[in-house]
Amino acid sequence: MSTPAIGMQPMTDLAAEAGIDPSHIEMYGRNKAKIDLAALERPPVGKGRLILVSAINPTPAGEGKTTTSIGLAMGMRRLGKRTMLCLREPSLGPVFGVKGGGTGGGKATLVPADDINLHFTGDLHAITTAHNLLSAMIDNACHFGLSFGDKGAIDARQVTWGRTLDMNDRALRNVVLGLGQKTDGVPRQDRFDITAASEVMAILALASSPEDLEARLGRIVVGTSASGAAITASDVGASSAMTALLRDALKPNLVQTAEGGPALVHAGPFGNIAHGCNSVLATKLGLSLGDYTITEAGFGFDLGGEKFLDIKCRNMGVFPRMMVLVATLRALKMHGGAPVKSAGEPNEKALMEGLLHLDKHLETAQHYGLPVLVAINVFPNDTRAEVDLVHQTVAKRGGKVAVSEGFSKGGEGTLDLARAAIEMADSTDASPPNAKFVYDLAESIPEKVRKIATVVYGAKDVAFVGKAEKDITRIKGLGYDKLPVCMAKTQLSLSDDPTKPGRPRDFTLTVREVRLSAGAGFVVPLTGDMMTMPGLPREPAALKVKLMPDGRIKGLMQND
Repeated sequence: MSTPAIGMQPMTDLAAEAGIDPSHIEMYGRNKAKIDLAALERPPVGKGRLILVSAINPTPAGEGKTTTSIGLAMGMRRLGKRTMLCLREPSLGPVFGVKGGGTGGGKATLVPADDINLHFTGDLHAITTAHNLLSAMIDNACHFGLSFGDKGAIDARQVTWGRTLDMNDRALRNVVLGLGQKTDGVPRQDRFDITAASEVMAILALASSPEDLEARLGRIVVGTSASGAAITASDVGASSAMTALLRDALKPNLVQTAEGGPALVHAGPFGNIAHGCNSVLATKLGLSLGDYTITEAGFGFDLGGEKFLDIKCRNMGVFPRMMVLVATLRALKMHGGAPVKSAGEPNEKALMEGLLHLDKHLETAQHYGLPVLVAINVFPNDTRAEVDLVHQTVAKRGGKVAVSEGFSKGGEGTLDLARAAIEMADSTDASPPNAKFVYDLAESIPEKVRKIATVVYGAKDVAFVGKAEKDITRIKGLGYDKLPVCMAKTQLSLSDDPTKPGRPRDFTLTVREVRLSAGAGFVVPLTGDMMTMPGLPREPAALKVKLMPDGRIKGLMQND
């Protein structure tokens, strides 16, 4: 691939650069498109080196994982490399809540950013509707007392399937349905989850085909009958209609970076309460088209990264060549105890303490056998001496460090990072890393959770409290105890306590509930105070969003 022109390009030219046949492009407006699944049937044209981008645990100082992913793709493209970028879709809840938009920052962004951050191609709306169609059909079955063969009728008191909404709204965490007249349904307690935490979102992200999508949807366990038999979405008769609603949402979305490189942006499960990765289909397509496929896993390596490897890679039968671990000096200092207001100032003591946090992630990467390149998003007031301290820590673990200035300079500012990533990925051609996981599927649910907690988080033990043990017994009785584990845990700490940054030691992880996601193919232990429906902060980002006279939307991104 020759060095390309820098700048936005027409979608036809973008598709041609990516190697996508024009007949497989379905336009959604001028600057975004769906890709027909027939594109996956063509022979691969790229070498398919998979690069995982993860990060240290996030802090208010910021790390810039998405910005780095985009900048890295820009830098590789400037070096003439066939590169595919595979990212998740933003969710409206965080866009209008705390984080703002999810399309990068500065000069390392995706376009059209406004569209991607808002309704995009309608995928999240389709997922919300499919989820709530199943909810409506469950309550309809309860209302009419429908019986499902030998299983009998669903017990309204044992319905485990809630409802969903693509917005942060704490008032919907616990609701009561069916109040009013007899014709208004069966009164019962229910809950709303944010769409990114919906099992339908996870299913869409993990499905390998329309047929697999429908089969997974049909396996969703929505509750039990009076006799204790599992009632599924297939029993209720919802899976076929749900698949029809998701027909177009299953197709990957094609957009571009601000410099004109191709980006596949598809599916958006959260990394703290779901598995935090973009879709299997988009990743497969990226691997078939690119020599280097860059994909991001949500939040820190302890969450999205672990789930990417133990759930998605196991499901796909692939494994990355290397990992780019993103950090900033100021975020490391916050993990070392520095307050956010002074985290940008030189502070060797705080940095040294924060480097213990970085070292834990490097230790975990060694467990997986992954080569690591630490990407330091540099700021103007970062000192060379402090960057050198990061180099020394990473070198002790056999990793390498490269600085990134993608935010301020775009692809030009990530050339060193790109060269280092290319060298590290290419060096694995003769002997790619073997797939290695933290736990075996045959192990019990408690043992899987303990291995994640001790190996990845650094915990000394796990306590199952509240209804967790009862949930595990129920899941085992239904025959789903050999599924992978998808931990729901705060992203702010290696522990389940968001007030403990750095590298907590000698802590016990507390699991209070375990939910079954049979369609997605995993179980979800909820730790600490983790919620599947976030709330808005006192001053939500929505207060800054405004439609301008020229049609541009201001305030979607932080610092906009």
